[in-house]
Amino acid sequence: MSSGRVRTKKKTQTVDQSSDNLPLRSSGRQVRRKAAEAAEDDEDTSEKKYRKCEKAGCTATCPVCFASAAERCAKNGYTSRWYHLSCGEHFCNECFDHYYRSHKDGYDKYTAWKRIWTSNGKSEPSPKAFMADQQLPYWVQCTKPECGKWRQLTKEIQLTSQIAKTYRCGLKLNNSTKVEGSDQCSMPEDLRVAEVTDPWWYSMLILPPLLKDSVAAPLLSAYYPDCVGMSPSCTSTHRLLGESSSIKMEHLKTPPTIVGMSKYFQPFYQPNECGKALCVRPDVMELDELYEFPEYSRDPTMYLALRNLILALWYTNCKEPLTPQKCTHHILVRGLVRIRCVREMERILHFMTRKGLINTGVLSVNPDRPLLPKEYHNKSVIVIGGGPAGLAAARQLRNFGSKVLVLEAKDRIGGRVWDDKTFKGITVGKGAQIVNGCINNPVALMCEQLGIKMHKIGEKCDLIQEGGRITDPTIDKRMDFHFNSILDVVSDWRKDKNQYQDVPLGDKIQEIYKVFIQESGIHFSELEEKVLQFHVSNLEYACGSNLQEVSARSWDHNEFFAQFAGDHALLSSGYSAIIEKMAEGLDIRLKVPVQSINYSGDEVQVTAMDGSLWTAQKVLVAVPLTILQKGTIQFNPALSDRKMKAINSLAAGIIEKIAIQFPYRFWDSKIQGADYFGHVPPSSSKRGLFSVFYDMDPQRKCSVLMSVITGDAVKTIKNLDDKQVLQQCMAVLRELFKEQEVPDPVKYFVTRWNKDPWIQMAYSFVKTGGSGEAYDILAEDVQGKIFFAGELKLFQDDIPCAYFIPTNLNISFLNFLKQGYPTQSRQLIVTATNRHFPQTVTGAYLSGVREASKIAAF
Repeated sequence: MSSGRVRTKKKTQTVDQSSDNLPLRSSGRQVRRKAAEAAEDDEDTSEKKYRKCEKAGCTATCPVCFASAAERCAKNGYTSRWYHLSCGEHFCNECFDHYYRSHKDGYDKYTAWKRIWTSNGKSEPSPKAFMADQQLPYWVQCTKPECGKWRQLTKEIQLTSQIAKTYRCGLKLNNSTKVEGSDQCSMPEDLRVAEVTDPWWYSMLILPPLLKDSVAAPLLSAYYPDCVGMSPSCTSTHRLLGESSSIKMEHLKTPPTIVGMSKYFQPFYQPNECGKALCVRPDVMELDELYEFPEYSRDPTMYLALRNLILALWYTNCKEPLTPQKCTHHILVRGLVRIRCVREMERILHFMTRKGLINTGVLSVNPDRPLLPKEYHNKSVIVIGGGPAGLAAARQLRNFGSKVLVLEAKDRIGGRVWDDKTFKGITVGKGAQIVNGCINNPVALMCEQLGIKMHKIGEKCDLIQEGGRITDPTIDKRMDFHFNSILDVVSDWRKDKNQYQDVPLGDKIQEIYKVFIQESGIHFSELEEKVLQFHVSNLEYACGSNLQEVSARSWDHNEFFAQFAGDHALLSSGYSAIIEKMAEGLDIRLKVPVQSINYSGDEVQVTAMDGSLWTAQKVLVAVPLTILQKGTIQFNPALSDRKMKAINSLAAGIIEKIAIQFPYRFWDSKIQGADYFGHVPPSSSKRGLFSVFYDMDPQRKCSVLMSVITGDAVKTIKNLDDKQVLQQCMAVLRELFKEQEVPDPVKYFVTRWNKDPWIQMAYSFVKTGGSGEAYDILAEDVQGKIFFAGELKLFQDDIPCAYFIPTNLNISFLNFLKQGYPTQSRQLIVTATNRHFPQTVTGAYLSGVREASKIAAF
């Protein structure tokens, strides 16, 4: 025993010297000592030729060291300990010592890596992490369609996207030439490759994969790379200097982006950021992701790495379908786990496609190459309604590989989206034309896909009084603040109220206003009262109704959901280009009003009013609320009482528009380049009558103004003909610009949505005694056969100056006055149907995408 210890000690002393420091000629004593040590090793290995991996469950009976770093690497022989990375990847104790021991040659390389890892990452920079990140060989797949075999590269070769994209079996990567001789593709694949697909293999993986040079890296610079599935050792993942993980967005001049990516594409939340629609946390799985991929609930690293990569690739180029083939070569990670990542990526990509997170918008997809695999191709679907929701669903389903038929009652597509192109040099939307909140907005995505430019709408909106005077901005600001304060008191009041305690929003606002006047002793001037009426009319615009009909409890029910942030923009060319592109390639039948839907059998039968009959496995109903409320479409069996109650707890709001073209731009000198201006009503009885005027030409060349009629004013003009409405509007304009001549118009239109038999409304709102949950109930499918989408307040797109509420405030109305104006960011009031994204083309579109996903999943 003692001689063994002495030999070990001598051996250690010898190894302490690096080979570079040994003399060229060894002494006889050194030679004899080395020979004795070799004999001892031969004696030890003759007794035990190999050692199993001690990891419980590992199937490797005779491990092989992949590192081959130490001069005395065990290779496939005996070592005192095998270190397990996966069931097919181990390294020996000698190679461990080579990097971990301070007197060994590899120690400097390990410590240099450790410094980088520690400065950028959050996880432990262990020897196993070093081996996985720096020493494991890469695996690459042959790109020949008839081959597709996986090959292990030699350790010195660094895998790049270009190599992964072009690799063929036998390719010499040093000079990119093929090895001469027999067909290299005929060589058998490593047996370990087959094991990677088994579920147990991933469970035996010691460390999760961390991607190198991920395309998502520039978007995630504020995060620890290893918390979002990326390697901290890459220069592309070096975190912002001097910043901790709690970095705030205000420290950045602009949100992180990728060169060439639209500024409106921000798919990832930044740390401490929230409330942004269609945005995901890159370090956390969403609930629907956990439901679909429960195997990643314990450690989501692989899922997050692949999901984040897929999102970044999609937003880098949203004009072409994102396929597994386009993603594969961007997955750069060492070891067999790359094979697993490539195969999992396809599952994740199909899930994200089905959910409408990628491969969406107006994307053109070859019908022979659908976006989803074969199991999604055997569905037949009838979509009733050719508006944004119906067309969105139909396009998604067609791209998935389903057979889709669209039935539209009117003689055109678009529903409540309808552009008038008869004005000289400009398009005016009779429905929506403004995009509220462009960041991550699908409309912004579709504009990017089509090359359509959006005009950012400015914030300036002067309020002009009849008589021509521009209202002092401080008065506007003060009354805006007071009205928002009233709404905040409404929010406090409703916290403990149920549906049966609900009251009209108009009554509650008036009640709070009276209490304030009594308790504060403040009296507003006549002008301030008029400005207050302007803000009331704006809220009626947002709700689509007189406030006496709107629920005080649920008027802004969707406020609890993330909303679209960023610029408001005008679609100068209108929505028609988007609508037409969505409809491209779809089987659409116009002038086919549906009379009944019979879903009592295995298939659903749809009967038109002319007696035509169609059958399909699924039917999506995307018609206005009024059509459902009036029973225009008969269901067999009848819809449940619960669903009918939800339908009837909502109300159909009405607003109308007027657009006027003039011979010249008489308003320019007064509004000084603003995109719109407000009209202060002379009395409450005139509230809502042309309250806002929009300049429809951002280029300031065409002379077109558009205005809206809201609230009780809609009833005022109901029995007037278009010319009489025009005369009233011209009278208002001549009062607002009294100091100058207002020319007679050369062209105009007045909308009559309430008289359209297949629409009869602008958008819905929650009636007094109703609940925002009605929208959720309305969206529930019936027996997995009948689905619902599209009941949305489409015109709300046109309210960039409509209401704002101060957020994160919970103090009394009187305390508001004492503390002064709030400095918090303010949030657009939205009240609507899709519930998350109300009264917008965006909401309609997303409801169609949502239902397409549900139909595909059934």
